[in-house]
Amino acid sequence: MRNMLRILVAAMPGIETNTRKVNTRLKAEGWVAVGGGKHDKFEHPAHPDVLIVVPRHKTLSLGVARSIARLAGWI
Repeated sequence: MRNMLRILVAAMPGIETNTRKVNTRLKAEGWVAVGGGKHDKFEHPAHPDVLIVVPRHKTLSLGVARSIARLAGWI
């Protein structure tokens, strides 16, 4: 299973799955942390209708990382 996950992540090099790197990139691009308990929540002043929710795990699953990337406009 782990080998399969590594292959999937290697096949999509543009998708970041490290939570710290995702949070850092969101903050650098102007997203503002608006709180959260078990998840970090980000809003952007230019996109008031978009709320990005990032789980507080060390590594994000590929599907969650892809969803965050779409909402942030990275892909």
